[in-house]
Amino acid sequence: MSTNPVRSVALVTNPHSGHGRGLAAAAAAAAHFAERDVRVREIRGADAAETIRLVRDSISGADRPDAVVCAGGDGLVCVTLQAIAGTGVPLGLLPGGTGNDLARELGVPDDDPRAAADIVLGGSIRTIDLGSVRSTPDPGHPHGWPEAIGSGAAAAPMRFATVAGTGFDARVTLRANRMRRPKGSLRYSFAAVPELLGTLGVPYRVELSGEPGGAGDRVFETEAVMVAVGNTRTYGGGMLICPDAVVDDGLLDLTVVGAMSRLQMIRMLPALAAGKRIEHPAVGHYRARAITLTAAVPVTADGDPAGRLPATFRVEPGALDVLVP
Repeated sequence: MSTNPVRSVALVTNPHSGHGRGLAAAAAAAAHFAERDVRVREIRGADAAETIRLVRDSISGADRPDAVVCAGGDGLVCVTLQAIAGTGVPLGLLPGGTGNDLARELGVPDDDPRAAADIVLGGSIRTIDLGSVRSTPDPGHPHGWPEAIGSGAAAAPMRFATVAGTGFDARVTLRANRMRRPKGSLRYSFAAVPELLGTLGVPYRVELSGEPGGAGDRVFETEAVMVAVGNTRTYGGGMLICPDAVVDDGLLDLTVVGAMSRLQMIRMLPALAAGKRIEHPAVGHYRARAITLTAAVPVTADGDPAGRLPATFRVEPGALDVLVP
C-alpha cells in the first residue's frame, strides 16, 4: 500500500442511492472536505452514460483531481469504475447505498460519512483486481451505458468490483431493483419469494481457464439454480456467496449452486442472507482467471443489469486503486 496527499476530489453523487443516503453522505463529506481546504468538484450525471463521460472528462484535463469519490452504493461505484479503471486515479468510498459490499470488504465504515471522508484524505492506496464481463445483450434489461463504452463486437467489457450473479440470484436482483419497498437489503428477501415459484435449476455449461496450480482448461456441464462469479466475498448487503474470494489475488471465484428442491432453497436462503457460509453438497467452489458460462439466464454485476449468458468473465489484475483505512 502507498499514501497519496489528497487536496482535490471529484465527488460523484446519485440522488437515488440508498433512498437519499448517498446525498446525505455527500453533503456531510463535502462539508468535511471544505473544513480541510480540499477542493470539491461535484459530478451528478442525468444517467449512467453521462456520469461516465463526466468522470472521464474530470480526470483527463489539466485540473485532474487527486481522487474520485463515490457517494452512493455498489451500483454507483460500478458506473464510476468504468471511467477510472486503469487510470491510476484512486477511488474513494462514501457508502450510501443499499448493499455497500465493496466498502465492507475494504473496511470503510458505512455509517459515518465523516470517518469515510477521513479515509479519503488520510488513508492508504490499495490496488485491487476487477472482474469484467462480455455478455449477450438483453433488450429487456439494458445495462444503461452502451454508448459510453462502445457498441458491437468492439465494445468494452463491463467491469465490476464485487460479484456477478447469474440465474436465480440475477432474477431476484432485477426484480428487487424494480421494487420501491421495503427499503434496504430486506427487499432482496421479498423479491426472492416469487422467483422461488418459477423454474429453479437450468442446464449450465462452465468453462474454466487459468485455474491455480497450472491446470489446463476445464469444461463441465451441470444443472444449477444459480452461478456467481466473485471478485469479493459478498453481494446484496453481506450475502456470503464467494466465501474464499480475495480481492487482489489475480483470480475470480466461482460458486455453483446446483439443482435442489424449493424446500432446500428456502432453507438455504436465510443463511446466505445472514452472511453465513453455505455448506451443502450441491454447492461447488472454483477459481480461475477466465470463466465462460452458457445458459438461458440473465446476468447482473455489482447489482446492475449486465446482459444474458453466454458470457465470458475475466479478472483484470491490479486494475483499480482504492483509498482504504
